[in-house]
Amino acid sequence: MSNVRINIGRAWPEGKASLSVLNTAITDSGLDRGLVDLINIRASQINQCAFCLDIHTKDARAAGETEQRIYALSAWRETPFFSEAERAVLALTEEITLIADGGVDDEVFAAAAKHFDEPTLGQIIMAIVAINAWNRLGVTQRLPVGGYKPATS
Repeated sequence: MSNVRINIGRAWPEGKASLSVLNTAITDSGLDRGLVDLINIRASQINQCAFCLDIHTKDARAAGETEQRIYALSAWRETPFFSEAERAVLALTEEITLIADGGVDDEVFAAAAKHFDEPTLGQIIMAIVAINAWNRLGVTQRLPVGGYKPATS
C-alpha cells in the first residue's frame, strides 16, 4: 500500500478530536467491551479497513476474545459461537454499515431492541456509527497497517 494520503489529525485536529470524544463517550458509557469489539471488527471487515482491523482484532485478543470467534466473525450466521444478543448486534451492525442497501430493516432493529434497553441500544448504534466514521477515515487516508500494539493492563 502506498504512503498516507493525508493526516486528518494534522489537517483538521478539531475534527479528529471530536470523533475521539465520541469514542471516549462510548467507552465511558459502560457498553460491554466485548460487544464493542465485535461491532468494530465486523464493520471494519465490511468496510475493508485493514488499519482498523489490525487495531480491533489485537484489542479484542488482548481483552480475551477467542481466535475462533474472531476468525468466524465474517461468517457469524453460520457458526454457533455467538449469543442471540450478539447476533442481533451483528445484524444491526451490518444493516447500519450497509445503509445504502435499503436502510435498517424493521425486523433487524426489533431483534436488537428485544435484547437491549433504549439507552444501551442508543450506545450500540453510536458505536456502529463511530467505527464506520473511523473506517472511512482509515481507508481514505491509507493509514499504515501492522504497527499497532494494544495497551497492556
